[in-house]
Amino acid sequence: MNRPMQSVDLEVGYDVPAAIGMSESEIQTPCLILDLDALERNIEKMGRRAREMGVRHRVHGKMHKSVDVAKLQERLGGSVGICCQKVSEAEVFVRGGIKDVLVSNQVRDPAKIERLARLPKLGARTIVCVDDVANVAELSAAAQRQGTTIECLVEIDCGAGRCGVTSTAAVLEIAKAVDAAPSLTFGGIQAYQGAMQHLECYEDRKAKIDIAVAMVGEAVDALKAEGLSCAIVGGGGTGSYCFEGRSGVYNELQCGSYAFMDADYGRILDEHGARIDQSEWENALYILTSVMSHAKPDKAICDAGLKAQSVDSGLPVVYGRTDVKYVKCSDEHGVIDDPAGVLRVNDKLRLVPGHCDPTCNVHDWYVGVRAGKVEALWPISARGKAY
Repeated sequence: MNRPMQSVDLEVGYDVPAAIGMSESEIQTPCLILDLDALERNIEKMGRRAREMGVRHRVHGKMHKSVDVAKLQERLGGSVGICCQKVSEAEVFVRGGIKDVLVSNQVRDPAKIERLARLPKLGARTIVCVDDVANVAELSAAAQRQGTTIECLVEIDCGAGRCGVTSTAAVLEIAKAVDAAPSLTFGGIQAYQGAMQHLECYEDRKAKIDIAVAMVGEAVDALKAEGLSCAIVGGGGTGSYCFEGRSGVYNELQCGSYAFMDADYGRILDEHGARIDQSEWENALYILTSVMSHAKPDKAICDAGLKAQSVDSGLPVVYGRTDVKYVKCSDEHGVIDDPAGVLRVNDKLRLVPGHCDPTCNVHDWYVGVRAGKVEALWPISARGKAY
């Protein structure tokens, strides 16, 4: 899985943060590092969980935006394809060799629809979500122009309050329109409950998903009565996948963050009341940062500030340490409380980001580390692909 260097070597510290074979202590900071052992264990475990529940796993590419990670998820976890949120993001994965892609979002802009309709020409099964019957004609016209076929899922708003229809009647209307439209095929239902993924209490998450399962089950039954079967009934995230997977209604999971984990997901509890970053998933993604100043005896300043991470879900957590705490950040600086003065300039720390998805999107590279050595250097292939 290692991405080879280009014919002209990339310069460490300018083009890339590290080189293969380098020790972790030599990596240039701030950058993202992956604990490859933990990452592989997470991927293998989710693959087993999906198989045990009798469902497929379509991994969410918006989390890592990496072709290399997606291929690892295929190889080690048996993933059947990938979810993306944007057409440009999907195109990166298709061009990189992923042959089954779902844009788990609506596509309405004419230029974006045209690009979507061209994706099957690259050899990929192409699926998109629809929540407005008017979109059906737009997609059909583009697919006919391109001589391709697009598969459509009707999106149900099962509690997230964003995209999606809210009645079985609307599901039927759109599904029938898709089924009748040239160059489109009806593929099933998209029903991801994103609003509850980070609810701390297991029972609170289960209650929300019980509502979603009832809505989706009613729609599936109504479609079946009209002769429309659902090849995909998709949803489920890191905070809820066990509910959807055991529901008997969903047949495809869309988990993303489980592979890397972050501090926000780490705080949610499993059915036994244990944090899932201790009982179920391992932290595999870190912001590697260096102490750049210790002019104040009780405060260390590191080089990972706002431009190295997203703090929408809270500040990062210093991994494996209780004696120091990341407490504040500005553009280029992070402030670390160090009451005993244990840190020294150039010390390196691993930070668990508050929210992995947007943090990954501000970096160019993943540095894969195993046994203290750099083993892989992977570009964040779809970074900035937001259109």
